[in-house]
Amino acid sequence: MTDLFIGTRGSPLALWQANWVKAQLENRHSGLMVSLKIIHTEGDKILDTPLAKVGGKGLFVKEIETDLIDGEIELAVHSMKDVPTALPPELEISVICQREDPRDAFIAREAGVTLATLPDKARVGTSSLRRQAQLLNRRPDLEIVPLRGNVGTRLRKLEELELDAVILAAAGLIRMEQAGLITEYLSPADSLPAVGQGALGIETRKDDGQTRALVEFLNHPPTQHAVEAERSFLARLEGGCQVPIAAHATIEGGKLTLDGLVASVDGSVIFRDAISGPVEDRQALGARLAELLLSRGADKALAEVYGQK
Repeated sequence: MTDLFIGTRGSPLALWQANWVKAQLENRHSGLMVSLKIIHTEGDKILDTPLAKVGGKGLFVKEIETDLIDGEIELAVHSMKDVPTALPPELEISVICQREDPRDAFIAREAGVTLATLPDKARVGTSSLRRQAQLLNRRPDLEIVPLRGNVGTRLRKLEELELDAVILAAAGLIRMEQAGLITEYLSPADSLPAVGQGALGIETRKDDGQTRALVEFLNHPPTQHAVEAERSFLARLEGGCQVPIAAHATIEGGKLTLDGLVASVDGSVIFRDAISGPVEDRQALGARLAELLLSRGADKALAEVYGQK
């Protein structure tokens, strides 16, 4: 008899993540039976259109959250970079697991080619406006080719579309045991990661203390605190997939440092800065960094997308 149902998308990476949580729960709690329920989200169904044009982050979680609210599942496992900052009032992110490598990964079609040595007008595939903006800021000659689909699909398109390189999240490749394909790990200085990149979140109902108690051992406070700072930055900017926004927090000795970025889609303008303070002030730090960038003109980049006055 199943005690818990985990809701998950059906991609190989999403299934890996959900199965990892299932294994952790069953190993921790003797006799607990956990099953997966695969839920097809709108983001999985629309594969021929960039996310920026079809609604952004919520496309990957809405149907799963509906099943969670309706009691069809007890918990959902998400990549935190896919989770909107505004959750349904009935739900909460009760756990953020220890982060995998948050960096972007550069994969070249030809051995030995790096981002710095890409030829002029090279064709680079990416599904992210955030990556696109940072690439074009550094190399405006590049041709960006939009990619959608799971990790395997995007890797195949490297050959099928005769691209010079693709850029993916390193965490997904590591989890899928494909880190050997990575030509170069891009430093945050070159490609600041997405908010929450590399971190898994477990979402539960606020009124379900029993499930929350079962999963709370998986929470990793340093990752939780870092991601909360990043999400506070994103929330203040009201950003999704429609505008290039990036943030990455690190913690050392009780001090949190948050690096944040807002860019124009073509990469011609980038607003970037960092802020540090006590980890207890993480959410205030995120909002403060967003205000700093807005005061410098980042609101204009946002207005281009959202039509703000």
